[in-house]
Amino acid sequence: MSKYYRYKLPPWARKCIFVLEKVTLPILLFQLIRTILFPTAFDLILLGLLVGLLIAFYIEWI
Repeated sequence: MSKYYRYKLPPWARKCIFVLEKVTLPILLFQLIRTILFPTAFDLILLGLLVGLLIAFYIEWI
């Protein structure tokens, strides 16, 4: 099984991944504050997805 290599993607897809990687942390922090103040099931699910996405970027799965 070959490892996923983001630099083999087309330039537009690579740029989307880089932008998403940079904006994930600020959005996650905003969502964390929102979840603490107004907790709903949707907020918890969204927070979990954002944490998973941030971890995937951190260990370079994406």
